[in-house]
Amino acid sequence: MMISVIIPVFNEEKTIMDIIKRVQDVDIEKEIIIVDDGSTDKTREILRNIKEGNIRVIYHDKNLGKGGALKTGFSHAKGDIIIPQDADLELDPKEYHNLIEPILEGYADVVYGSRFAGGRPRGVYRLLNKLGNDFLTSLTNIIYNTTLTDMETCYKVFRKEVLRDIEIKSRDFTIEPEITAKIFKKRCRVCEVSVAYYARGESEGKKIKWWHAISAVWALIKYRFMD
Repeated sequence: MMISVIIPVFNEEKTIMDIIKRVQDVDIEKEIIIVDDGSTDKTREILRNIKEGNIRVIYHDKNLGKGGALKTGFSHAKGDIIIPQDADLELDPKEYHNLIEPILEGYADVVYGSRFAGGRPRGVYRLLNKLGNDFLTSLTNIIYNTTLTDMETCYKVFRKEVLRDIEIKSRDFTIEPEITAKIFKKRCRVCEVSVAYYARGESEGKKIKWWHAISAVWALIKYRFMD
């Protein structure tokens, strides 16, 4: 059982080597696919010096957005289970074993790593961000008749067959609601697992903004009735 870890990267020179080390330290058979989404800082220079045999780096000539980077990474993945991993250190790869357990035991096709289900450390962060997450998750539950606690989590872990059947159209952060919508429309078996969350702020490079919530709402509604 091999894991494909997909790391979309845009201007992460401060954290990229740290996240690579953390992923490599996880005792699990894996390939690491890094998609540099048109970085303009020193990220590309750093990536060009990587020599590990289980790491592939793919370069976009221009910035396509998180959705575009993940789509590229998914298309190159060879693993049986696919895990997206942000490079910003908010989520810890040590969670991988717990995240893949429901899939390995045959209980799930997709596992969401919830930052808000409780039971794991969670850094204190801005109230408005929390309210936005709560609103989008509640809207998801209403539209798709489900009980998620964290729709926007980066940790959406898939059996490879699931992603084969999903055509991703979003290029930006709306990939999260798009994938969620299509997972539930296809009636995939979904589990949630609590994960630790160490939030970072805008001064540390956090890229998602309040207006992305508007796009997320539209995506949740649109993909309820469209493919």
